[in-house]
Amino acid sequence: MPANLWLASTSVYRKALLEKLTPNFRTAKPEVDETPFPGETAIQLVERLAICKAQAVAADLDTGLVIGSDQVALFGDEILGKPHTTENAFLQLKKFSGQRVTFLTGVAVVDASTNKVVHSVDAFHVHFRQLLDHEIRTYIKREQPLQCAGSFKSEGLGITLFEKLEGDDPNSLIGLPLIKLHHLLKQQGRDLLLEP
Repeated sequence: MPANLWLASTSVYRKALLEKLTPNFRTAKPEVDETPFPGETAIQLVERLAICKAQAVAADLDTGLVIGSDQVALFGDEILGKPHTTENAFLQLKKFSGQRVTFLTGVAVVDASTNKVVHSVDAFHVHFRQLLDHEIRTYIKREQPLQCAGSFKSEGLGITLFEKLEGDDPNSLIGLPLIKLHHLLKQQGRDLLLEP
């Protein structure tokens, strides 16, 4: 019987992504302060938080592997937050028209029995087409992306806003880079491909 597998997240999107690889895992909410440190880069932030989330859940376990992940969206050097309001979403998307937004996703796997940590950061670039104001307003009204960093859902109607996507793993854009995760799990002695 393979070691227990945990996802240190309550995100329905991350859960659905991990289910592509295996149904055999449990989820747990990590209690982690996500406030950036002074001077911390976006890469350092997602790497640290992915590790901290996995370690927070692993601390309550004797055995098993725990997956942690964290994501930020960047427009230039600006870390993008969730818009929360329709007007903020409109302003974000208008700013992105004809521009590129980068998503950095940190992923970590912690072995609860040894505290061994392996981790990686994946970058994925979204190139927006030129957007008309009425297109932006229609999109926001239809999909209500007010709790999404960057004001769009790439797994839904947001795909219509893009010129192209650029990166190694489209799953990274949704919040869990499965290609890198598979490599990290193998480094921890677990190959989901070979499990029943």
